Amino acid sequence: MARLPRRCLLALLFLVSARVSHAQSLVACGWDEVFVLDVSGPPSRIWRWKAADAPELPEAFRSKFRTTDDCKPVAGDRLLVTASSDGAALIDRATRRAVWWASCGNTHSAELLPGDRIVLACSVRPETGNRLALFDAATPVRELASTELESAHGVVWDAARERLWALGLHELRAYRLKDWDGPSPSLDLDARYALPDEGGHELSAVPGTAHLIVSTHAGVWRFDRDLRTFSPDPDLRGLHDVKSVVIHPVTRRLAYTQAEVPEWWTSRIRFARPAGEVVLDGERLYKVRWIP
Repeated sequence: MARLPRRCLLALLFLVSARVSHAQSLVACGWDEVFVLDVSGPPSRIWRWKAADAPELPEAFRSKFRTTDDCKPVAGDRLLVTASSDGAALIDRATRRAVWWASCGNTHSAELLPGDRIVLACSVRPETGNRLALFDAATPVRELASTELESAHGVVWDAARERLWALGLHELRAYRLKDWDGPSPSLDLDARYALPDEGGHELSAVPGTAHLIVSTHAGVWRFDRDLRTFSPDPDLRGLHDVKSVVIHPVTRRLAYTQAEVPEWWTSRIRFARPAGEVVLDGERLYKVRWIP
């Protein structure tokens, strides 16, 4: 077998090393700071964002990110950040600048939809919560439409099935996009499925499969989008108060956060396949997301 030139070998090693390191990066949130954590070795923060340090945000919005509760990587090296203190923002990671922002009652998650539109899951809050709200990423603040969903907690766009999946207190729902190319888009309810237990909390997709991960107050479940059935999660069945669960699309490693009851937060990020744990003393973590 012919040997690779030393220059090519070094370049290959660099690419492999970079890929392995990247596969070990998590976005974490829960308090007023969102950060990227490299967990390939001793955990280290390699990126940070705080609304208080974002001059492009209107002053009235900087206080709406006191308790961040989702930090989802989306296309274009951007992050969708939401907060139970009512804020939502789309962050360009390279510049650390918010390129879009909005407010919705007790916002718990967000998703980027076709056409660069954004849906927010707005949880329990009189008048401004218990709904899904639509926005356009080109126009901060201005809401396009909304539809009710009690204690909305999670949203996942399913490009293969052209459905938006949304999680509430008692149900998992599927929506079609309606009038999407016009100025007045909306969400058309397509199907609804009763949860095995109340208190829908986490909603994430298992990469490369038909499964969604759903957590409730008392358990963690898999929902098969083709069979439309729930079954206990093979890794986390029976765990209560799980706030986030994500599976890496390449390594298949599972990361999750579980509240340290009676608190809503934890200082630990736990792993499966292989098992492990990262402890960040003093942190109030809510959700983690792999950077794929």
